[in-house]
Formats: sequence, structure tokens, C-alpha cells
Amino acid sequence: MSKASQQNTTTDASGVSVIHTQAHTSGLQQVPQLVPVSPGGGGKAVPPSKQGKKNSFVDRNSDEYRQRRERNNMAVKKSRLKSKQKAQDTLQRVNQLKEENERLEAKIKLLTKELSVLKDLFLEHAHNFADNVQPVGTETTTTNPENSGQ
Repeated sequence: MSKASQQNTTTDASGVSVIHTQAHTSGLQQVPQLVPVSPGGGGKAVPPSKQGKKNSFVDRNSDEYRQRRERNNMAVKKSRLKSKQKAQDTLQRVNQLKEENERLEAKIKLLTKELSVLKDLFLEHAHNFADNVQPVGTETTTTNPENSGQ
């Protein structure tokens, strides 16, 4: 704020001080600032819906108070049960996923072994096939010692 500005403070019906400033040297309009008027000098702003409830005295022996407490206690129990159920569901899901993961890892091991066996068979067959392949036009006869007497 400039040195040539003026401040006027007023308090409205809700107990809020409004500071109005007027700047003489600049053509800019100043925005009023809201300052709470509380003896404590600040703190949290209380919404209008809760201002009346904070100052009113509650008779702990009244039927209304007992009903509110009972409803609140039921809501707390319901919330805690819901939270506990959610935790149990999560734990159950974790256990299911662990079991599924173990089954899948066992399946991976089995399939890896099967792949290795099939690869070895294929390579052995390919090697034997390469040894038995002869160039076209040349044939060799092999005699079987068991069949030679027939």
C-alpha cells in the first residue's frame, strides 16, 4: 500500500471486520480484506452452518442427544465393519493371486523343460538326418547281418 492511502475498518453483523482502503495516488480500485474479529486473534474460520452449533449447550440427558449418539455409534460400527471386510477381501485376493502365481511359475518350469527336450530331439533328428542324406545318384546298400541268412 502507498503512503497516501486511507484505511477504514468496519464490523458487520457476523462479527467480521472489513478493511476498506482507498488509494489516492493510483487509479486502481482496492479489494476489501476480510479479517475475523475474534478475541483469540485468528485460528480456523468456522462455516456459518457450524457457528450456531458450537455455542449452543447440549443437554447430555436429552432424548435428541441420545438419538444422535446412537445414530453416530451405529454409523461408526458400520464404517469399521466395512473397513475390516475390505481388508479381509484384499487379503483373500492377495492369497488367490499368490497361489495363481505359484501355479503359473510351475507351468513355466514344466513348459521350459518340455521345450528343452523337444529341442534336443529336433537337433538329434536333424543331425541324424544330415548324416543319412546322400547326394543324388549315389546309393549304398547296407546289409543286415540278421537278414543275410534268409
